[in-house]
Amino acid sequence: MRKPVMAGNWKMNKTVAESVDLVKKLSASLAGVSDRDIVVCPPFTSLAIVSEVLKGTSISLGAQNMNDHTDGAYTGEVAPGMLTDVGCQYVILGHSERRQYYGETDELVHKKLQLALDKKLIPIVCVGELLKEREEGRTFQVIEKQIKGGVSGLSPAQATGVIIAYEPVWAIGTGKTATPAQAQEVHFFIRGLMARIYGDAIANSVRILYGGSVKADNIDTLMAQPDIDGGLVGGASLDVNSFTRIVKFVKA
Repeated sequence: MRKPVMAGNWKMNKTVAESVDLVKKLSASLAGVSDRDIVVCPPFTSLAIVSEVLKGTSISLGAQNMNDHTDGAYTGEVAPGMLTDVGCQYVILGHSERRQYYGETDELVHKKLQLALDKKLIPIVCVGELLKEREEGRTFQVIEKQIKGGVSGLSPAQATGVIIAYEPVWAIGTGKTATPAQAQEVHFFIRGLMARIYGDAIANSVRILYGGSVKADNIDTLMAQPDIDGGLVGGASLDVNSFTRIVKFVKA
């Protein structure tokens, strides 16, 4: 049985003081929740202090990105060892905004993935198609390219530790959400693709999250789908009540 994961991607939001206030409230509202993994991914500036606040709680800490080198002359970048040093356990890789605004490729995502695994970070690797690609019927083609380019070539043990997040780009921050059936169709395809690459046992253990305007009022129907194992939540993770309700989804 795959343990659900609910991860909040705060993106470029929240000052240090606001971050502390939010995680204190989340820690109180989610106290005692142990049957699902809960992750918050604040901006880099808040990671260290949020890590201290989260000690002894049921919430884990993640980062929104990392560099593909361990150190060096990479001005403005953050190395994976810096993330583990401040208490991060997870890292988001290949988010569509990184791909779209900063030109990140599948090859770069793969390099980051390998390094994250080497540094004992749990990677959340994002894949997803543009609206134009969906309208042209190329969703599966795009997803397959991203998975094969970014998530292949791992050992069985490494592959088991990867979390994949399907985020249809046309649904991120737009208020549009893939229907549960649309999301399930792609999640099923991803699991089948992982089975072809790594075998059924690994594919059945890999957790696949849905992202794309996940909200309190649609989480239950999304989580009722057999291949959806959690959510990568954007805007709704910035609100205590919304994110609490999402984490405490009711599975039919």
